[in-house]
Amino acid sequence: MFAYHGSKVYLHKNLIIGTVLVVLMLGGLIVAAKPGPAAKSPPRAESQSKSDLTAEQMRFDFGSVSMAAGNVTHRFTIRNANAAPIVVRKISTSCMCTTAQLVKGGKKLAIYGMPGHGYIPNLDEPLAPNEQAMVEVVFDPAAHGPAGIGRVERLVTIYTGVAQPLELSFNALVTP
Repeated sequence: MFAYHGSKVYLHKNLIIGTVLVVLMLGGLIVAAKPGPAAKSPPRAESQSKSDLTAEQMRFDFGSVSMAAGNVTHRFTIRNANAAPIVVRKISTSCMCTTAQLVKGGKKLAIYGMPGHGYIPNLDEPLAPNEQAMVEVVFDPAAHGPAGIGRVERLVTIYTGVAQPLELSFNALVTP
């Protein structure tokens, strides 16, 4: 078997050497996985072009809103700023306390929320050049309970799938 006096030293040395080898291998894997300057992929077309959509108002402040008073709503007006027709593919929100809905020609289309909190279908709603629509945003100040008191900022993102998404935002000071 093992010699009594040397076994502890031998085991200790093997443990140190093994640990050092594992650390070196992990470090090598991390360095090898990092893309170098030549390995970077080109920017996606989506990030190279501006949004096809514009909004009269990019930000809205609800001011002070009470949890007890219930939901608050705001409509943002958006417009196809492109010379060609575009298609609004999807809408998403940054928090489950917020929903957004495209309103076009007086007709309310599907309600959208935060990705990961239920299925978000494609909207696929066309907008002609210079055509306007509204994005109706509903904020539920009570959604987070007492922990949600204070200033909040939320985003609504509208995707066309071709250009950069349009981001709209709102603020609110949530009170009990």
